[in-house]
Amino acid sequence: MTLTKATLSTVKADALLIGVAQGANGLVVAPGAGDLDKAFKKRLAAALTTLGATGKANETTKLATLGATTSPQLMAVGLGAAPAKGERFEHEVLRRATGAAVRALAGTKRVATSLALAGGGDADAVRAVVEGAALGGYAFGRYRSEAPKTVGAVVVLVDNPRDKAVKAAAEQAQVVAESVLLARDLVNTAPADLAPADLAQAAVDACKPLGCDVEVLDEKALQRDGYGGILGVGQGSVRPPRLARISYSAGRGKPTVHLVGKGITFDSGGLALKTAQAMEWMKSDMGGAAAVIGTMRAVASLKPDVNVVGWVPTAENMPSGTAIRPSDVLTMHGGKTVEVLNPDAEGRLVMADAIVAAGKAGADYIIDVATLTGAQLVALGSHVYAVMSNDDDLRTSLVAAARDAGEQSWPMPLPPELRKSLDSDVADISNIGERNGGMLTAGLFLQEFVPDGVKWAHLDIAGPAFNNGEPYGYTPKGGTGVAIRSLVRWLSTLG
Repeated sequence: MTLTKATLSTVKADALLIGVAQGANGLVVAPGAGDLDKAFKKRLAAALTTLGATGKANETTKLATLGATTSPQLMAVGLGAAPAKGERFEHEVLRRATGAAVRALAGTKRVATSLALAGGGDADAVRAVVEGAALGGYAFGRYRSEAPKTVGAVVVLVDNPRDKAVKAAAEQAQVVAESVLLARDLVNTAPADLAPADLAQAAVDACKPLGCDVEVLDEKALQRDGYGGILGVGQGSVRPPRLARISYSAGRGKPTVHLVGKGITFDSGGLALKTAQAMEWMKSDMGGAAAVIGTMRAVASLKPDVNVVGWVPTAENMPSGTAIRPSDVLTMHGGKTVEVLNPDAEGRLVMADAIVAAGKAGADYIIDVATLTGAQLVALGSHVYAVMSNDDDLRTSLVAAARDAGEQSWPMPLPPELRKSLDSDVADISNIGERNGGMLTAGLFLQEFVPDGVKWAHLDIAGPAFNNGEPYGYTPKGGTGVAIRSLVRWLSTLG
């Protein structure tokens, strides 16, 4: 990924990428491609229209340049409706369009694009295009006999590649995108190759070389320190659980944020066995942990002025003669007891242990991220994650950060009326409550483990963490790495 002030008609590339939009009188070429249109004798829009281009968002159309430029081909990607005079294309529009186009250009060695100029060419536009290119060009090839085709390099046209803000935006975008791609790789890895110990090691490998302190508790240490939730969930598997703690320090006197990510490396449902179809994508049940590892990697590189600690409680939820049973009672880290009414509501058990640990470590904020409930999918679908919190301002700021980062979230309540359904006849609390509003009762369960005075938010990313459908925009099929960009953006507002 490089920046250049060259024009499209002269830049060296194997393909050119431009934007087109739906104008009042037909297809229009987006800003940044004026010299290319001139090379086509002002007939570029007409040529693309003849090939079927409409300007619809993320629609791609290829055209041979036939010697009009130094590049042999160009691709036009739709940006939707042209903005009103004096306005620019939204950054998320550019991000998605770039991603869709780069995916369509897979196998091309070098692509040059003017899409950042279509957004005004400022730092935010460059950030969107760089992120879109990196995320859209992702391909998971670990298990393929031949490496999947991808774009080799992307050149982003800007007015001044030496502009400090533009350069910084491009560099930051690459760091964040690489962290998202790491999370995608972890989610897409076959569960046979990603035991809890492997996920904990991934945290070490990603963050320790960048200066983070990483500690991993094995099953003996978990037993010694009373992590009953993590141990209980993991006791049905022959592959024991782990708890990884990743620390980045900005110095004394800075706010301290603790991130907790659910790391169930495979969720069979335990003795509450899922159906075969429901298990097909349960390798993604560690998507929250992948998001925390990716966020910590980005934090270690970008070095915000805030202390950040990442917690990865990880276990494999399997059925066996040693698995937790319905009606078993677990003693959690900190001493609270939980009656396990449903062994398939296991994520909240490992999360609760880590939330208690984060509170004991002196967190100012605790943000947990989890593929926690099927109810999230019912409520918000597969593209929008939920944000719940004990603090209205925190919830609002997280939703705003997600919007600015290009991720979709929605604020959800924690109705106190639902708390009674979590009461247990034999323990302090049960792990499931009323079925209606299941996403909210899961949030209320986690809230019980947050220390008084600590601002806390819960991100339920069950649907957006894994795309079961076709690729779209910069989002591939499979793991998405959702919430990393939101968290990095939110952390940047603190310091």
